[in-house]
Amino acid sequence: MTPDEILKSLFDETLIGNAPRVLELTQLGLDTGMEPETMLFEALIPSLEEVGARFERGDFFVPEMLIAGRAMSGALNLLRPLLANTGARQVGTFVMGTVKGDVHDIGKNLVNIMLEGAGFHVIDLGVQVSPEKFIAAIEEHQPDIVGFSAFLTTTMPMFKANINALEKAGLRDKVIVMVGGAPVTQEYADAVGADAYAPDASQTVKRAKDLIEKRRARDLAAV
Repeated sequence: MTPDEILKSLFDETLIGNAPRVLELTQLGLDTGMEPETMLFEALIPSLEEVGARFERGDFFVPEMLIAGRAMSGALNLLRPLLANTGARQVGTFVMGTVKGDVHDIGKNLVNIMLEGAGFHVIDLGVQVSPEKFIAAIEEHQPDIVGFSAFLTTTMPMFKANINALEKAGLRDKVIVMVGGAPVTQEYADAVGADAYAPDASQTVKRAKDLIEKRRARDLAAV
């Protein structure tokens, strides 16, 4: 296969979530001397963006997003160490976790896959993440964004507890706070003082990119 044929097939097979074929094509590309960045930015990311667009139009649903995301994840496992070595551009760093008291992670994991596919460095803290653990991760990794995920209405108050902890630690102004999860609404996000809310993985990526661009433009203007 030519490089162009590999890229087209990577796009198509990621779109339908054919994980074994995506992995095979990614390895084939590497074996034939293709750059990891080329496969990522010219096939894999555009394919996942198309998945997001189809989801928003109602042509795809959560299962289709999940299988496409998992196919992409397999390719990323191959490419990630190579991308790190080449210094491929990253959009930003995102610390993510499901809040204390909540063990649900399917939605969070899908968001993580989409973020990684879009060029973010994601630090996933897992589930049942306490405010103290979020604080420690933010101090260690100095992310652009921290994401709080909650699936249960009973754990949503942890958003406010986490934000209070950020304020107490003097970190609130240093990081963008995003919240999400099945029961979460824009109104609730506003009420607890989050910077942004996104209803699904596709919108999370868009909002995250937009927020980082705006913050960096603001910081440059302040210099």
